[in-house]
Amino acid sequence: MKTLRSKHSPAFKAKVAIEALKEDKTSAELASHYQVHPTQIRHWKSTLNQGVVELFTDNRQRQDRDKDKLIEELYRQIGQLKVELDWLKKKSGLIP
Repeated sequence: MKTLRSKHSPAFKAKVAIEALKEDKTSAELASHYQVHPTQIRHWKSTLNQGVVELFTDNRQRQDRDKDKLIEELYRQIGQLKVELDWLKKKSGLIP
């Protein structure tokens, strides 16, 4: 009989990862309690450790970089369109 992979909710993963982070029980004890493989628990724990750093990063800096990239791209497009317009005006005879 084929066994299906179990899909755990993000809340369940967070709960198990937080308990693993507390280190009150070993990963083997947590695995037997939650019926999850110990390697999976260690993976969720490392994901939690990496994700916590992003919670405390300043989103304004990232938004400023995105805004600067957008402005730079728009200025580039404006410059290109201006050159094309000047070329068309010259070819059509509108500019002496």
